[in-house]
Amino acid sequence: MWNTLLAAALVAGSVGGTPGADGVGDPYFPQDGNGGYRAEHYEVKVVFDPATADFLSGDTTITARATQNLDRFNLDLEGFTVTGVTVNGVPAAKVDREGQHELVVTPRHRIPSNGAMVVRVRYEGKPVGESWHKLHSGGVSVSGEPHSATAWYPVNDHPSDKATFALTATVPSAWTVIGNGLPGPVTEHDGHRTYRWHEDHPMASYLSTMAADKFTVHNSTLPDGKPVINAYGQGTTIDPVAEQRIPEIIQFLSSRFGPYPFESTGSIVVDARSSGSLALETQTRPTYEGQFFDASAVHELAHQWFGDNVSFSDWRDGCLAECFAQYAGQLWEEHKGADLDRSYRSIVDSHRDDPAYWQVTLYDPGKDRPLDYALYDRGSLMLHALRRTVGDEKFFGTLQAFQQHFRDGNASWPQFEQFMAQRSGQDLTGFFQAWAHSSTMPAKQYLCPGSLNC
Repeated sequence: MWNTLLAAALVAGSVGGTPGADGVGDPYFPQDGNGGYRAEHYEVKVVFDPATADFLSGDTTITARATQNLDRFNLDLEGFTVTGVTVNGVPAAKVDREGQHELVVTPRHRIPSNGAMVVRVRYEGKPVGESWHKLHSGGVSVSGEPHSATAWYPVNDHPSDKATFALTATVPSAWTVIGNGLPGPVTEHDGHRTYRWHEDHPMASYLSTMAADKFTVHNSTLPDGKPVINAYGQGTTIDPVAEQRIPEIIQFLSSRFGPYPFESTGSIVVDARSSGSLALETQTRPTYEGQFFDASAVHELAHQWFGDNVSFSDWRDGCLAECFAQYAGQLWEEHKGADLDRSYRSIVDSHRDDPAYWQVTLYDPGKDRPLDYALYDRGSLMLHALRRTVGDEKFFGTLQAFQQHFRDGNASWPQFEQFMAQRSGQDLTGFFQAWAHSSTMPAKQYLCPGSLNC
């Protein structure tokens, strides 16, 4: 009797295997991402025709590895009709939809812990995610934060699970597709062109992008030979001066943060129908609305180090990206002759009697405001005060070592605090408590270190 029950249980998948969690447990977005496996590579194939801009056909293959015995696992995908799912070449036993973005897959055979998973999902329909931006030209740009990828392909949608990425996109021949990384062969058949892009460095899913437009594409290289690809959509402004500054900006940021971490760079400039400004550090090739200037380029390119190369561990760590990108803009101004100490003192003086200015903590600002403006404004103040506390050599030396140590991976803000303290040889507990974890103005010893004299 026992043997019969055991055999039945094994067939049913109830012994030795468990379902993967429907989220990674992020404190702000608990159902983002999924448990039970780690993604390694995405092969995203899409067909898009601007004449039917509310329709996308997709065929995505996810290569992953199980972290437990899996009888069931989830992917994140908003909308679409799923027309087929295979796991390791075998049609899934069951595919369900749950909640806003959960695609629940039950494979026919249990996946053992550390076992390979090759999951192919075919789907089609109307994209519904907020990151699906229609362009005035009739094209589309897909980008957004904190969520983006779920609008166009199935994914383990959390920054902590980075993976390499390849895009194959077919559009009518008059159109061009721009993506992350390096371009592959372009082929043409029956009035359509197929574009290929690949990013061979692990990438957080919200940093992936696809833009389809009648682009004007400018190609050049950095001094080391890496491609610079700038794509300008219909209705956008081409600023040759700003474009020519990209190599200078990369060189400057490399002098502060360490070598540029990727194999290509450039920009995607689009004219979107959506209201408001669109600018995002999509990996290797930031996306801009309308045009870009050196100030916006410095910010988004700085993210290629802080946010893209080293991504945050969860959404409490937004300062690890935005504080540094904002400060990079100030470093650029200093490079051009600005007095950052004087600017710092002016900002501090203007907010001495403004408790509201100091009330949002820079680490863990709150799930309703993970990228609060305080990270940009006060975050850059904190980094300047930190620089004056430890000195330029240790400050910039530590930033470069941090980039190398966590290269192509993730780190948390507390890890940065620990790393800076170890590398500087100073006890920075009080400093970080006052600046990153407190909701009041820092005490004078932390607010006015060194030459700041405020």
